[in-house]
Amino acid sequence: MTFTVTGVHHIGLTVRDIRASFDWYTRTFDLTPGPINEGSGEALSAALQVDGASLAFSMIAIGSTRIEFLEYKNPRGRDFDRTNGDVGSSHVCIEVDDVAAAYSELQAKGAVFNAPPITLTDGDVAGSTWAYLRDPDGIQLEIWQSAS
Repeated sequence: MTFTVTGVHHIGLTVRDIRASFDWYTRTFDLTPGPINEGSGEALSAALQVDGASLAFSMIAIGSTRIEFLEYKNPRGRDFDRTNGDVGSSHVCIEVDDVAAAYSELQAKGAVFNAPPITLTDGDVAGSTWAYLRDPDGIQLEIWQSAS
């Protein structure tokens, strides 16, 4: 290859209302969002393959990873209605040092989990614990504690 892959810069999530999402992620995970930018025009529409695209976008850093939030002002998107089994579905996994404590604290803050935490018993990640929850737009998130 004539180039080198050096890492993942960010993962993008389309949300209904970027400010509401930032409020939730700040309140729930104590994360600090960056400034909100705006974009529109023919070049952007062509690059995104979205006719008439006009959007707001910004990032939240979690360690060395960034999550980019995009709010399409035009055209307005459909609500998220995918399951984990649908092709193209994704989730963001947030590593924590104590899943049990995170689960309790996040529930107290109003987070809705799909099920209580599960500890893996087989394979290379045996002893790791995880749980899935959804943000206000229905986007799947995961909290993860690696085996010690």
